[in-house]
Amino acid sequence: MLGIIADDFTGASDIASFLVENGLRTIQMNGVPKSALNDEVDAIVISLKSRSNPVDEAIAHSLSALEWLKQNGCTQFYFKYCSTFDSTEKGNIGPVTDALMSALETDFTVVTPALPINGRTIFNGYLFVGDVLLSESGMRNHPIIPMKDANLVRLMDAQSQGKTGLVAYADVIQGAERVKARFAELKTQGYKYAVVDAVDNAQLTVLAEAVADFKLVTGGSGLGAYMAAYRSGGQKGTNAFVPSKGKTVVLSGSCSVMTNSQVNAYKQQAPSYFLEAEKAINNPNYVEEIYQWVIENLDGDLAPIVYATVPPEKLKEIQTQFGSDKASHAIEGTFAKLAEKLQAAGVTNFITAGGETSSIVVQQLGFSGFHIGKQIAPGVPWLRAVEKPIFLALKSGNFGKEDFFSYAQGMYQ
Repeated sequence: MLGIIADDFTGASDIASFLVENGLRTIQMNGVPKSALNDEVDAIVISLKSRSNPVDEAIAHSLSALEWLKQNGCTQFYFKYCSTFDSTEKGNIGPVTDALMSALETDFTVVTPALPINGRTIFNGYLFVGDVLLSESGMRNHPIIPMKDANLVRLMDAQSQGKTGLVAYADVIQGAERVKARFAELKTQGYKYAVVDAVDNAQLTVLAEAVADFKLVTGGSGLGAYMAAYRSGGQKGTNAFVPSKGKTVVLSGSCSVMTNSQVNAYKQQAPSYFLEAEKAINNPNYVEEIYQWVIENLDGDLAPIVYATVPPEKLKEIQTQFGSDKASHAIEGTFAKLAEKLQAAGVTNFITAGGETSSIVVQQLGFSGFHIGKQIAPGVPWLRAVEKPIFLALKSGNFGKEDFFSYAQGMYQ
């Protein structure tokens, strides 16, 4: 089996959806399980909340996930991180990769966050978002780690213990055997990692074949999709589910450019409530106030949205006034407690935007894992909790089109 260690919950559902779409029976686990897996599957995705954690904590959680996956029959492993390569200033992608390589006793792997279907491409080792460099995209204003450099070789070298080489586009288009030869050359020259160019899915198809016998692969969900297709022989997944129409709430904590557009569009159609950082910090009754508002607005044609999403300049004001950690923890905690109360009140469908928001909501709801349903947008599937018919859509900040929130609800049976 293929074992995937994902550094956040939206990223986990992202890659899980592509695995299912490309023919692998997949289950997504909420954290490292405490017992063995009984389901017969082809791939297991473990969702961690390690992207922005302290380095030592991220490493420990990732190694724990690796050990559980090994014990449950996995023989090839994939460290999944964001297609924009963000974690923290000094990690955590490099340190976690090094720890996993050491534990698996392997001396070489690839670094490929490319996801062409969502506009993440790599050329000459530089990561692009759409038609601009990562460092010129909205990610330059990321609230946790602004991405000021688009060169993946430099980014990886700055946070890892080895040297990073490049397998350029001119090599990749020659096919898998040429890519394997470049890997051998880089290893001989003392390189530990290889950034591999991919400007469209054809290069990911080549790379999937080239890494078929690697113990450890690292990247975004794009390469994962083509590894699944290579394993399944091109078989496509079928019978993906969608939720039944039920009580729904939208919770948005992401401050990405796309989520700002999505929230602004949705506010024109549905009831909306702005979650204020100051009240989240200072008002002990704030969760109850928001809860009552949501309950009063559950019966409309479209679900109510509670959002902390703001433009970059407003986000900076909030962080300056209250401190980045204090504000984000208060907002995340409010979302988590609100989700718990709403589930108890009969809400069955949760649509969340933002990796941190999705992570804290899933943790608070306490489900052990999820079955993977139909994609709402590339990399964003519907999930169904293992324990009960609760459905979630966990959207990474920049994923989806402007009408994402209403489109997701239009899929209900």
